[in-house]
Formats: sequence, C-alpha cells, structure tokens
Amino acid sequence: MTAPVLWSPPLDGSSQMEGFMRWLSAESIADVPDYERLWQWSVDEPDSFWAALWRYFDIPSDGDASVALSEDVMPGAVWFPHVRVNYAEAMVRMPGRADDDVVVLARSQSREDIALTAAQFRDQVARARAGLLRAGVSQGDRVAAYAPNVPETLVLLLASASLGAVFTSCAPEFGTQSVVDRWQQIEPTLLLTVDGYRYGTKPIDRRQEVDAIRAALPSVRTTVWLPYLEESGPVPEGATTWADFTAEPGALDFVRLPFAAPLYILFSSGTTGLPKPIVHGHGGITIEHLKALALHCDLGPRDRFFWFSTTGWMMWNFLVSGLGTGATIVMVDGDPASPDLGALWRMADELDVTYFGTSAPFLLQCRKEGVHPRQLGDLRELRAVGSTGAPLPAEGFRWAHDEFGPDVQICSVSGGTDVCAAFVGSAPIVPVYAGEISCRCLGCAVDAVDPDGKPVRDQLGELVVTRPMPSMPVGFWGDPDGSRYRAAYFENIPGVWRHGDWIRITEYGSCVITGRSDATLNRGGVRLGTSEFYSVVESLPEVADSLVVHLEDDEGGAGRLLLFVATADGSALDEDLRQRIRRELRSRLSPRHVPDEIHQVRAAPRTLSGKKLEVPVKKILRGTPVDDAAARGALQNPEVLDDYTGFSSGGTR
Repeated sequence: MTAPVLWSPPLDGSSQMEGFMRWLSAESIADVPDYERLWQWSVDEPDSFWAALWRYFDIPSDGDASVALSEDVMPGAVWFPHVRVNYAEAMVRMPGRADDDVVVLARSQSREDIALTAAQFRDQVARARAGLLRAGVSQGDRVAAYAPNVPETLVLLLASASLGAVFTSCAPEFGTQSVVDRWQQIEPTLLLTVDGYRYGTKPIDRRQEVDAIRAALPSVRTTVWLPYLEESGPVPEGATTWADFTAEPGALDFVRLPFAAPLYILFSSGTTGLPKPIVHGHGGITIEHLKALALHCDLGPRDRFFWFSTTGWMMWNFLVSGLGTGATIVMVDGDPASPDLGALWRMADELDVTYFGTSAPFLLQCRKEGVHPRQLGDLRELRAVGSTGAPLPAEGFRWAHDEFGPDVQICSVSGGTDVCAAFVGSAPIVPVYAGEISCRCLGCAVDAVDPDGKPVRDQLGELVVTRPMPSMPVGFWGDPDGSRYRAAYFENIPGVWRHGDWIRITEYGSCVITGRSDATLNRGGVRLGTSEFYSVVESLPEVADSLVVHLEDDEGGAGRLLLFVATADGSALDEDLRQRIRRELRSRLSPRHVPDEIHQVRAAPRTLSGKKLEVPVKKILRGTPVDDAAARGALQNPEVLDDYTGFSSGGTR
C-alpha cells in the first residue's frame, strides 16, 4: 500500500536534476526520462555515471577523467586513476557568484553576525594558507580545529586542503578525553582553538580543556588562538592569535592531488572503544557532495543553505560544501532552543533561508511543544526542510506538511560519517511520502537483504551497498593493511558494504530506516525497528525521551523487552502512564511491541551528534561495567548511563 503523498514535484524542467537528464540525452550518454531509470543507470553503469557527472560539473582538475571506476571491487575500488584535483579549488570558485555577492552568513550566540562576500572569503582563505605555510605546514600534515561552526573553522579547512594538509575538527563541547582519544591517533601539527563559547546565555570557558589537550598532543608545533568568548582575553603562552595568523595576504593557490589523496579525517562516535579515524579523499568528497547538493538538494546561486550542525558532525562538512554549488551557506553556533524552539525559524525568516536542514528530534520537539514556524515569520523563501540524524516518523512529516504547506519539500535523508553523505534521501523530481524517505540516492546501490543475503522488498532487511561509491573512505588512519576498515564494513558479507541499519524498501522505491541493526529487537522471530517505538511513546505529552532494548534469552526463550522513559516536567511514571504507554503501543503498532518492563530514567544517553545509544545500554544491562560499555566523553549526557544499572535481573531496582 502506497503511503500518502505530501509533496509532488512540479516536473517543469527547472530543477538541476532535470537539467542533468536533458544534458545526458543531448550528449548521447544515456536516455533516462524519469528518476527510477536514472537511478538504475547510475548503479548499473557506475563508470559512465560518475564520469558524466565529472564532465557535467566541469570540476577543475588535471588529467583524463573519462575513466571513472577502473577497479570495480569492494574494498579496494579505484576511482579516476588519471585525475588530479583539489576540493578547496572546487569550493571557492562558487559558480554564478560575483565578487561582491555574500556567500557566507554566520550567526552566533557568542558574537555579532558575520557576512562575507565571495572576494572577502577568498581573501581569508588565502591569508590562512599563507599562515599555514609560515608555520611550516606542508602536504600530508594534519591540521586540527577545536572550534565551533564559525567562518574561521571553514577558512582553515579550505586553506589546509589547498596545500594538501589533512584537516580534522572537534566541537568545543567535546570533553578533553574525547578530543585526545581522537587526535593522539593522527598527531596534528597545528591546532586552532577557541577560549570558550556561549550556549544560549551561559558562558562556557574551555581554557583548561585547551591546556590539557595541548599537553597531551606533543605533535602540535603551532597553536592558533581565536578569542571567541572574550575578545580581549589573555593569549596562552606560545600561541598566536587568529588575527596575527591571517595578517599577511597570500596567493590563493591549489595543489592538485591524486583523487584519493586525504582531505579530512572524520571520527566515529567513539562510544565504545577508540573512535575510528575515517579518512576521506579530495576527489570522492568533491564529486559526491556536488552530486548530492546540486542534484538532490537542487542548490544553486539563488539559495541560502542552512543545516544546524556542530563541527563534530559530518553534516558540518556537508553544509560547507554548499559553496561548491554557488549557494550562500548559513552557519549558526549556539543553543538551537535559546531563547526558545522558535529561534532557528526566526533566523531562517530573517536571513531568507531557502533550504532549512535540521535533525528529526528537533522537528518532533517543535511539533510536541506546539511551535508554529510560519507564525514566527512568513518564511517566504523557504522551499525545502531537511531532516536527518534519526528516522523522521509519519507524524513528523505531517507536521511539517501542515506547517509549511504543499509547496515545501520535506527532505528526509540517511547516511553516515563513513561516507560523509546520504545513501537514501530526496530528489526534486520524486514525490514525498508520509513517513518515508523518497528514494535511493544516485550512484548508491542500496539494497535490503534478509539473513541469507537475498534482496527483499516491503519488509525489513539489512541496509547494504553492493557497488562502490567514490566517497567511501580512503581508509582508516593508522590502518596500513586495511584490516580495521574491512572488519568495519565487509566482514559479514564479503564484497558488500554492510552499514548496520535496518531498512525497508518499498515496491515504488521509497525507503524507511527503522534503527540500528545491531540494536535488533527480535520478538517471537519478528525483527522490530526501534524508531517506531520512539514515535509512539514520545508522542505522549508526559514523555520527554525514551529508549528501548531487547535482552535475548540465552536458552531460546522470548527474552525481555525493556522500555526506559524520561518523563516531562511535572509528570511521573505511575501505573496509569505505564498502562497508557502499553495501550498506545498495542493499538498503534502491535502486541509484540508491548514491553515487558517500563522503567524511569533521566534521559536516553546520546552521542554528541544526538543519536541514542541502544547498544551500550544493552551491554550495561548484560552486566558490562558502565565505563567499559561506553566512553563517557563521547556523550552529551554521560551522567545518565548510571540510570541503567541494576536492571539486568528484572524488576525494579
């Protein structure tokens, strides 16, 4: 049964994806009159598809780009073997923008707004590049930023990339151990840091954390100090200020590098064990992000593109690549709920945002608290609302549809840090269905498979990718034989990328992500996704947060399904609320979804990017010590882990 259609594409020829399809036909490359056939061609003929994209975007490069995929294997695919490219060069050209066009808008709770024209922005990148060279940074050196979502962090990324240095970033809310666990693995030579930041109206001083990080990283030769909390505060001994670092003008040059040359290192959440240092390459990120942002998001010079993110989440890397389409990017740092949940919507109205990206939990919280964005501003330029970070349930889609109307596309996407991109998402020529992600993304050979590895439709399966993508990691840092990389994605099904999510692909091509497959809920032989639990339970006004875990019976019994809830202010988890939760789950889902036990906690533990941690909680319930089950420094709220101890034997504590 097809889900209700909430948005229908105009199909008037105006989207960039339609332009790409016309170009393919005019160049006699492929005849693909609709999205289904375009997607099928892109995964059946990856060499032709990605080579065509390279030509279509006219990516600045040296060498012959006619061969895209010379080794079609996983792992070990070889992309564009004869091409040399630089990500920063592709970003700063900003097609369709004049020197005096504003291309970066930055809003912060720590300082005044910033607007940079294309000429000013390029000048800042050139100055930072000159500063890096004076500091002795060269190709292959690692450059780290302990800094928020502000223009300086972006400038440093592009300046580093321009000369072949490898960039990485952590948001300043990361604890000392989390930062050290990441950066001791990669040994950066230069560190950009702030003195602190404001979260809402609260000042957060990070000078002690910076001192500890510097002491733990003897590889750092140069510290660049950005006074962000106190403009005239003291500068640490041995550090140079950002103003001095960028004081001298320089040439805006770019070293063109092999396609797989390291661009930046992103890290896995690090909730269990050391975070994985995932290396992404210049070529893969350049072409993947141009595909996603120009074709799937339909971004161009007319757009103001915003996605709420910190520099510790891959969505920041995705956001800043919007420059490569000619869009103006909107950077926001601070508490998204300060002074209230309407703050970001008012910002979007004031700055004429056309594409507003956020997380599913944020949209659901707006719905729950009765926020009406169009009553806060007319949002006249808004054409799309993006959602990621967690599955967006049908009621979230309907809320957005009711609030923004039939002309605003709801773009739910799902992917990962591992590819710094989405596997499944939206497209300007595909309808939006309530509760479903519109399509599999171009060039992403996504499938759902059963335990035997056979494709399935309209039922839950493992999300796998059966053909290479150019933004799959170059590798892991410090993994010379590739063993950690292979174990992470290819151990279960040789030659096939297993991502670790449950997915249902419908007969008409849409997708539903239902949670992590390593957090499987298996009741009576039926696999259940976690997202549907949260959608029902958290729709109750008394419930602020929830987490569900299934503990299997080692002797083959039914096991125990445990639901943990955090109640809203003024509410208590009494027997009446427990019974209402059970009734809602039974009537809206099925009897299999009714938990055996419901317990109260302060909150669900979450990663710094906001994802719930079912697997570490499951380990705690199995008796693993809390500090062995999860790295506290990798969490937003590590103190709540202690709430889950004592439930392993059943009953209340």
